[in-house]
Amino acid sequence: MSRKHVAVLMGGFSSERPVSLSSGKACAEALEAEGFDVTRIDVARDVSEKLAALKPDVVFNALHGPFGEDGTIQGILEYLEIPYTHSGVLASALAMDKDKAKLVAAAAGITVAESQVVNRFAFPSTHPMKPPYVVKPVREGSSFGVVIVTEDQAHPPQIVSSPEWRYGEEVIVERYVYGRELTCGVMGETPLGVTEVVPQGHNFYDYDSKYAAGGSKHVIPAKISPNIYQKIQTLSLRAHQAIGCRGVSRSDFRYDDRFSEDGEIIWLEVNTQPGMTPTSLVPEMAGHAGYSFGQFLRWMVEDASCLR
Repeated sequence: MSRKHVAVLMGGFSSERPVSLSSGKACAEALEAEGFDVTRIDVARDVSEKLAALKPDVVFNALHGPFGEDGTIQGILEYLEIPYTHSGVLASALAMDKDKAKLVAAAAGITVAESQVVNRFAFPSTHPMKPPYVVKPVREGSSFGVVIVTEDQAHPPQIVSSPEWRYGEEVIVERYVYGRELTCGVMGETPLGVTEVVPQGHNFYDYDSKYAAGGSKHVIPAKISPNIYQKIQTLSLRAHQAIGCRGVSRSDFRYDDRFSEDGEIIWLEVNTQPGMTPTSLVPEMAGHAGYSFGQFLRWMVEDASCLR
């Protein structure tokens, strides 16, 4: 019986290219160790021609950011009829749009922070909402472009409307939620463990906290009450299902327990292409559930399909 041929898509041309290259390298090496025939593809504009010629059995999608996780590459794979990992066209596009994903989550009974979408060229000269608040691109990942506006700032951040801004024309302005950073993965229809992310030397879980060695501390299982732990798992699965995710996803939350243990739990977003780097969260969650990295990736390959 011939070995399954897996094409690992990595790199690409979004802001998250370096992260994707790291994810793709780790996944390709682990899949080879699991006995798969692996072809690495650094994605360029000719990816459809490369895949049509290669004819792999499965595509492992290790791309991050626009094109890789917004439904675009998923549409190409559907057209080519090549089974692929992670979510399909609709769920990927929906999850990538933070504003529309929040509307769907709220309709499913998940609490989200108050927010509004503003065109960056019409960004107001006065605060669009009472500080503190967060400004972030509507369609980016890895905390690119995120700006926290504190209570003592007299004016909105000018970077948003400046020529240096390169994260799209629309931004989402969202109430800043105090508290702890909690995150929970979903594998198929099963929530994984809850992790608390504690940034080390950073004000929030920014790009360096996510990907630099020692940038953050991951506490799994999170040191929270069993009731809150289970609630985070339940909300993660509900978001995964409401948005239509497949395979693996990860939901991020803020948990404000300053005044009571019940506190406030706010869902921030769902990530349909969680990182697979050595410092990434979901592989750690899978490890906590008893899967080696290779076993986890094997499950994802076996779960791959079209019409996701």
